[in-house]
Amino acid sequence: MTDSFSAALERSAALEARIESAPGELRMLTGDRPTGALHVGHYFGSIRNRLRLQEAGVEILQLIADYQVITDREVAGDIRGNVRNLLLDNLAAGLDPERCTIFTHSAVPALNQLLLPFLSLVSVAELQRNPTVKDEAASAGITSINGLMLTYPVHQAADILFCKATVVPVGKDQLPHIEQTRVVARRFNDKYGVTFPEPGALLSEATHVLGTDGTKMSKSKGNVIELRMSADETAKKLKGAKTDSDRHITYDPEHRPEVANLLTIAAMCEGGDPAVIAEEIGDGGGGGLKKRVTEAVNTYFAPLRERRAALAEDLAFVDGVLRRGNERANEIADATLAEVREAMGMSYP
Repeated sequence: MTDSFSAALERSAALEARIESAPGELRMLTGDRPTGALHVGHYFGSIRNRLRLQEAGVEILQLIADYQVITDREVAGDIRGNVRNLLLDNLAAGLDPERCTIFTHSAVPALNQLLLPFLSLVSVAELQRNPTVKDEAASAGITSINGLMLTYPVHQAADILFCKATVVPVGKDQLPHIEQTRVVARRFNDKYGVTFPEPGALLSEATHVLGTDGTKMSKSKGNVIELRMSADETAKKLKGAKTDSDRHITYDPEHRPEVANLLTIAAMCEGGDPAVIAEEIGDGGGGGLKKRVTEAVNTYFAPLRERRAALAEDLAFVDGVLRRGNERANEIADATLAEVREAMGMSYP
């Protein structure tokens, strides 16, 4: 274990303690890219944790990162429609607009203006060394990294620092971005005077949910179970899920990853143990497993889907949530940018 990861673990543990003792002192920034409707992987990987922190009393800023869509995609798709889908999914899941500020990148100019002074604090060599930028480019099949993608870690620093977030929930693979943000904050404070807190990564065990074909869940692969799917659509999708030829169901992530993935989904929905569920299915085979998972998913997400359908009938309310969130985010960003200008000696009559 590296020293930097050990330090990140210590900071994460300290944040968890503060969530227990003084949640009102914390501000969390988290976000989604509007590339399509959210799926069960998103829910168990991140949304469920947002709801936990919301209930604990942590202030939440939820970014819909529409500018990030153009970092690694030549065709952006229906951004407006995807933004609305993210709103519907998050609200249906339980994010409370009275306790959470939901906003979009493109609607907050002062946030994006912070990118300029922040870029002056980071070298090109540092950006080129960032492992997550390389990994994301490779996964998107990009051989020539554009300027926006190269500077993505600094843009993310602006996302976090514009609101002076103290908590950013991430998996281990996203730690380099948070470390870059901490470096930017530290260098700005050293150069211009203390302005920004250094945010901490809230690390949690990543809940990896594979797609129905046994590979990474991705809308482009058509292997996702979307939160908005009907019960029948879910059943059809899971009917085609990949398993294996062994009729006796066991929980063996190493040797039977597709079967283990379906058992994990069932366990998360039921609040049970995947190994116990496997024993209960026994010789039921792939058909018995898929039936159990389908029932578990449809039961668990039925209330969310009902709320989503109701929200979809009141788009004026949904659009109002985003409008008010953008207004609130602009208030925060304008105040931070004014503070930055003052610190840099760029505040004029």
